[in-house]
Amino acid sequence: MHEELTALAARLAALGEQPAPEPPDAVNEAMIRNWRQAMGDTRDWGDAAPPAMAQVWSMPGLVPSKGASAADDVLRVLNGDGFTGVVATNCEHVYDRPVRLGERLRATARFGSVVGPKRTAMGLGYFVTWYQSWYVGEERVAEMLFRVLKFQPVKRRPKGKPPLPAVGLDTEFFWDGARSGELRIQRCGECGELRHPPGPMCPACNSTKRDHLVARGRGTVYSYVVHHHPPVPGRTPPYVVALVELEEGPRIIGNVLGVDPSEVSVGMAVELDFERIDDEVTLPQWRPAGRPAPAPAPPPERVSDWPALELPLTPTFIISTALATRDFTPVHHDVALARAQGSADIFLNILTTMGLVQRYVLEHNPEADLAGMRVRLGAPAYAGDTLVLTGTREGDTVTVRGTVALGDHVNATVALR
Repeated sequence: MHEELTALAARLAALGEQPAPEPPDAVNEAMIRNWRQAMGDTRDWGDAAPPAMAQVWSMPGLVPSKGASAADDVLRVLNGDGFTGVVATNCEHVYDRPVRLGERLRATARFGSVVGPKRTAMGLGYFVTWYQSWYVGEERVAEMLFRVLKFQPVKRRPKGKPPLPAVGLDTEFFWDGARSGELRIQRCGECGELRHPPGPMCPACNSTKRDHLVARGRGTVYSYVVHHHPPVPGRTPPYVVALVELEEGPRIIGNVLGVDPSEVSVGMAVELDFERIDDEVTLPQWRPAGRPAPAPAPPPERVSDWPALELPLTPTFIISTALATRDFTPVHHDVALARAQGSADIFLNILTTMGLVQRYVLEHNPEADLAGMRVRLGAPAYAGDTLVLTGTREGDTVTVRGTVALGDHVNATVALR
């Protein structure tokens, strides 16, 4: 499938900008009113449409049209191969000028790229990017970059819990040991060779006899990365994921806890620490040698130029905003279908997040107009949670952060004119 996908992506990218289906409605007062009411937007837009509605005019609604996205063929291949989950990750808008009541937009689209497979918190997936532009006649009025993650859904975990590890006949002893506070390393029953990760056969002598020893829990950092993105439930980035070389010889992966990422280095001595996630999962992790576990840190203070905007994410709010943006993807309306693809509940769609960022910025900068917006999504904003927006302005650039219980939901950069 990967080779087919790569070849298809190359063919689509080579086509360049192509005509897209005509937006089904002219810019109209009814859609603007529904959108504003759902978002809580009280700004007087006169005869103009809110800029963040750019994509809304092209949304196909309940009757999707062929060619609605430049990535339709790629998404179809991924769906057919089990990558049925979908979540938006990035969106960037450029606003050339406001669109006005009665104007009928013309749309074009071009394919960007497909990157993967990547192991993410949602499951194994591909990142798919495409572009769309809108015109009035020959005048471009807006442009968009849109990126989604198409993934194979994994077993759903409660909110804030890391994904379950894969447990089989070869690894069960290891996870049982972790729950008991032991770091068990597989050992060949014939030649005594140690190996990790566990496997059915000794790579040294090919014997299938095996037992284990309990490691002393000391080692050094052999290599490491600092994880920033994508978000992982239960983790607040940035944090260190290290490959630790044990005194006994094998190497094992785990997080380095209780230390700023800038302090970690290759060769650092570390000691074993067990992190109990819940009754199912205990993870072997690491701390700098001789350093005790720190007391829980107080939550960081919010830095914002304006009062925080707190938005309770009721099911009604999530569903009504999705409908106002003409987004009928089931994960924003149907709890059962959302959970079937690995989500904890229905969640806010990216068009709504962009509308809320616009609302927050313009409420505190009423004299300004939007020239563009760049949004990167993180943790899902599930029903029952609260989204808290804060922002800072420097010149004509506003940085907005939106947090939920799981961490950062959105980080946005808004350009003003």
